[in-house]
Parts: sequence; C-alpha cells; structure tokens
Amino acid sequence: MQQIINFLIRNKTFIIFLMLLALSLAFTIQSHSYHRSKFINSANWLSGGVYGTVNNINDYFHLREYNEQLASENRRLRNMIFNRETFPSDSLEIDSSIAGKFIFRNASIIKNSYDKQRNYLLIDKGHNDSIRQDMGVVSSDGLVGIIDNTSAGYATVQSVLNTISEINASVKNTNNFGSLQWDGKSANVVQLVDILSSAPIKPGDTIITGGMSSIFPKGILIGRIKDFRPDVSENYYIIDVELFNDMTTLDKVYVIENTDREEISNLEALTNEQ
Repeated sequence: MQQIINFLIRNKTFIIFLMLLALSLAFTIQSHSYHRSKFINSANWLSGGVYGTVNNINDYFHLREYNEQLASENRRLRNMIFNRETFPSDSLEIDSSIAGKFIFRNASIIKNSYDKQRNYLLIDKGHNDSIRQDMGVVSSDGLVGIIDNTSAGYATVQSVLNTISEINASVKNTNNFGSLQWDGKSANVVQLVDILSSAPIKPGDTIITGGMSSIFPKGILIGRIKDFRPDVSENYYIIDVELFNDMTTLDKVYVIENTDREEISNLEALTNEQ
C-alpha cells in the first residue's frame, strides 16, 4: 500500500495532467456535436474491431460444429433430391430421419489409401450407426466407393480406386450404360467400359451413376470424359473418366442406404434359383 502512495506522490503532476486532459476532452465532446460524432465513430470503430476479432476467434473454435451443421444440411438436401417420389417438390422442411427410398448418413474419413492397386478407406461409423455392407459412399463432389466391412463403430470402404471395383455408370442425358472400373494407374482417372462404339460421346461429357443397381441412386456425379478409344473388339469404347472427387483429400462423406435393397436382393435370388 505504501508503495502505491509513494508512486502517486512521485507522479502527482503527471496524474493531475491526465485527469485535467480527460476532463477537458469530456467537456469538449459533450459541448460540440462535431467532436461528439467523431468520438462516437472512433469508439464504434475500435469496439467493432475488437468484437470482430473476438468473433473470428470464436468462429475458429467452432469450425467443427459449423462443419457438422453443414454436413447435416447437405444430408437433408440429398434426401430431398434423391427421394422426389417420397417427398413433394414443394416441401420446405424435411426431417432427415424420415425414411425415403434412399437415406443419407454423415460420416468422416479417418484413413484413406489411394496409391495401391486395391485401395480402401476407413470411416468413423459402423453397424451401430445402421451402416451395412454394400451401401454406397459419396462426397459432396461425387462417387467415393462401397461399404465393404463393418464393425460396431467403424466401416471400411472399397474405394472407386480399386482394381476389383465395378460400379454401374452412364453418360448423362443418354441411355448409354456401362461399368466403371479402374486400371490402377492414375488416382484421378477411372475407366468406363461396355459403352457401345455407336454411342454419341465426346470429351467433357458428364458421367453419373446409372441407377441400375440397388446401391446408388441414379444421378450421383462421377466425373467427365477425358478421352476414349475402342476396345480390342472395336464394338465398345474404353472411356477415361476424370473424377470430380479429389480422392487424395477426402474428409466428409455420406453413406447411402437403399431401404428397398433387401427386398430387391431377395427377389433377384429367388429368380436366379429358377
């Protein structure tokens, strides 16, 4: 306490000066509208800058929460897009828990390989989250792969960059369907085969899922035609498709459940037995 008193005594002249300066500034600001407006604007600028900085820091620490909210909203929108028959087109609000034919569930990738011949991904959802084998996996940019195996809390995904992968695909806005495969060479180019050589295709055409399987709905983006050439028989094309997805930087994905899949599989098995 004595040190504080000694400090005030030693600096009494400077302290009195500061008090008088503050008092004079207060009188000036109160008595002149111009000075008052300038002071208010300066205070607003300063406080705005401080609050803006605090808000930016707060936003940074809530990025994970914002990403989860965005992923949930994207899931709801995908449920709307790929279940048009279930949900009317003028619906303004849809509960993502409502079961349409296709149900989209959020997941995050925790491991990803893309430099092998048989590449797989690991996601943080498993059969406790209603994830099952042979469900489709997509990202906001397009096709990723198919669920291969599941545990209680995790699942492996057979990547589209896998030499044993075969996925039904088509050229957008046409009835030309084929099988999407990978030759094991480039991490951003896959091959579409079994497209008739009479098909009117050209570089830049969009490739989408064909909807001819019970795994993916029709219309999931895959990529663009980069190049094409006839196969050995010259009756079909081998089409190089440049993926929309950057398979080396995947993070958030959606797992697609077809609620009719079991019924379809049982019917196909019964038919094959005949």
